[in-house]
Amino acid sequence: MEKPKKHILVCASFRPSGEPKGKCHRKGALDFLPYIENEIIDRGLDGVIVSSTCCLKMCDDGPVMVVYPDNLWYGNVDSEEAIDDILDAIEDGVVAEEYAL
Repeated sequence: MEKPKKHILVCASFRPSGEPKGKCHRKGALDFLPYIENEIIDRGLDGVIVSSTCCLKMCDDGPVMVVYPDNLWYGNVDSEEAIDDILDAIEDGVVAEEYAL
């Protein structure tokens, strides 16, 4: 596999002890990982991968996603519709303004 062109990070609210806490976890951020992965595949977004992270320290805006290397931070990503809007923006090379932090 080649190095990815984009990396989507999904806050899973893991703390140093490994225990998930926080708003992103409570609002089901981890439940969206399969949806995001399937959408990446279905859309043919070669070079885009998704990973869960420890707490990203943006709890007031959770669930939070970050797209690198663009350094785009998105908040209140709490639905498949929000994810679709963000993935549409990635495809179009623009920012999903409604969720941008």
